[in-house]
Amino acid sequence: MAGKKEKKIQKSDIPQMEPRERVKYEIAEELGLLDRVLEGGWKTLSSKETGRIGGMITKKRKEQEKN
Repeated sequence: MAGKKEKKIQKSDIPQMEPRERVKYEIAEELGLLDRVLEGGWKTLSSKETGRIGGMITKKRKEQEKN
């Protein structure tokens, strides 16, 4: 079964992304995972790492809703 082909993202592409997409990359950078994501895609991360990113996204969204 053929998987979906991921487009190579460059660091310079991140600021032009939609806010919902950009936040994933910003959090990956905070965790020191951005280089791996840019090099090999999100599939290179473990489930623990992606779960951590997802948890931080949820936390940021809840904080934004409060304000």
